[in-house]
Amino acid sequence: MGEHAAVDAVDDPVTVDRIAADLRDLGVDAGDTLLVHSALSELGWVAGGPQAVVDALQRVVTESGTVVMPTHSTQYSDPSVWSNPPVPEDWIPQIRESMPPYRPAVTPTRSMGAVAECFRDYPGTVRSQHPLYSFAAWGADAAAVVDAHSFANGMGEDSPLARVYEREGSVLLLGTDHATNTSLHLAEYRADVDAGETTAGAPVLHDGDREWVEWMDIEHDNGDFPEIGAAFEAAHPDAVATGEVGAATAKLVDQPALVDFAVEWLTTHR
Repeated sequence: MGEHAAVDAVDDPVTVDRIAADLRDLGVDAGDTLLVHSALSELGWVAGGPQAVVDALQRVVTESGTVVMPTHSTQYSDPSVWSNPPVPEDWIPQIRESMPPYRPAVTPTRSMGAVAECFRDYPGTVRSQHPLYSFAAWGADAAAVVDAHSFANGMGEDSPLARVYEREGSVLLLGTDHATNTSLHLAEYRADVDAGETTAGAPVLHDGDREWVEWMDIEHDNGDFPEIGAAFEAAHPDAVATGEVGAATAKLVDQPALVDFAVEWLTTHR
């Protein structure tokens, strides 16, 4: 949605107060652990842009809860596997040797949206150490959620996704859908499927020095995530609340229930 369309989508500017009220009406509450996926453009014209969304989330969840967002930086991957677009083969050694190391405090996100990019740099927000699949968190359990994020199997059992699951958290799809729902990747690790393995690599800082590190992970596939999400919502309507935040369709999803359902669905269908 462009800016002209965003103005046309709402009768009044979407403010922090309105976003906060809409989130409460959806079921978000103080003390929640909330994993947020967002598309700012879907909310209509927001006074203050992504900052207003972050402020509203923090106001509603409060410091007694925890707000979590994926802050992936997949530009920090091995250039030999890039396909969108690929780079000339003779560039690959140069990129690997010259790319600055991943640094949680400064490395930008890639394709995560304006809200996540704003949130990662907010006061009090902490970000995990994974160079590709980092998550940022703010609130009571922020450090516990993002600490000790394993490079290997980066969205599996030693990831912030599993820490949200342990806390019986919720997924907030704010103008997005299950195609981008990272919690379904956690189910990929837990399901009895042959996901295949791949070697990943990135530059990181180790004892103050730049170092290229490599690790093993599964081959992720989100092609069936919309189908999984639709099947879950049909089977467990009580585990999903749907409403509007600004002009956006928003869904509040029970994350453990979704992951458990997806494990069974993947085991059967993939």
